[in-house]
Amino acid sequence: MESKRDKDQDADCEKITAVLLKSRTGEFDLESILFLKLRGLGIHDLGCLGECMSLEKLDLSANNITNLAPLASLRLLSVLGLSANRISNLEPLRSCDSLQHLNLAGNIISSIESLHCLQPLRKLENIRLKDNTYNYSNPVCRNSAYRNIVLEMFPNIKVLDGERVVGRGSDLYQLCKDIDDTIKAGLYKNGQLVERSDCKPWVEDNYWEIKRSNNAIIEEAYKQFNDVLHECRLLNNRATHVISQTERSMSLKKQPKQYAI
Repeated sequence: MESKRDKDQDADCEKITAVLLKSRTGEFDLESILFLKLRGLGIHDLGCLGECMSLEKLDLSANNITNLAPLASLRLLSVLGLSANRISNLEPLRSCDSLQHLNLAGNIISSIESLHCLQPLRKLENIRLKDNTYNYSNPVCRNSAYRNIVLEMFPNIKVLDGERVVGRGSDLYQLCKDIDDTIKAGLYKNGQLVERSDCKPWVEDNYWEIKRSNNAIIEEAYKQFNDVLHECRLLNNRATHVISQTERSMSLKKQPKQYAI
């Protein structure tokens, strides 16, 4: 277990050091570290992180990072979380050839040009620049053509901002999204829900009623099922009563005895 002192140090460590990395992972050799989570530690200097040459998954979310230079040597890195930082320059990521998943939501990336350095990354298939769940975004996302431009820049992308754009389920997702947008556009006017008097039900009033068959076997099955259901309810009531009595008697036993003098 970590001591209180270690936890206090981790809570606000401005620079990544070898001591920090070894204490967080238990690895003596930095090149042996494969997975690393340094979320929310107040880090602004990545220090010796570039020495973790075998690193595959790295979470640096919710820090104060601005300079990604030490990440340039991480050629095996496949998953990188950088959300909620102060990053504007992505150039050091150009050499992270194995990168597949990249989360940059909640930074200060201001232009499409800032993303050009990621185009050589052929394995990159999941990019997140905004996250509606946490209200994270980037200034570049305000561009009305942002989504289309990013998809053109990265033809191999499968997921953008958490939404699947190609592959299994993408067509259905887009269809449902289009239908939902169309319905919302038709139902609301000036922000108010429009009531339509000409709407008719999709099905007849008795459509959902269970139609009983005249078949004697099915009728008998219905009867047996109802009998079993009734018996189960009786047993449940009895069990509830017994449990209640038991709990009451146990609570009485726990009460301290009082003697009158």
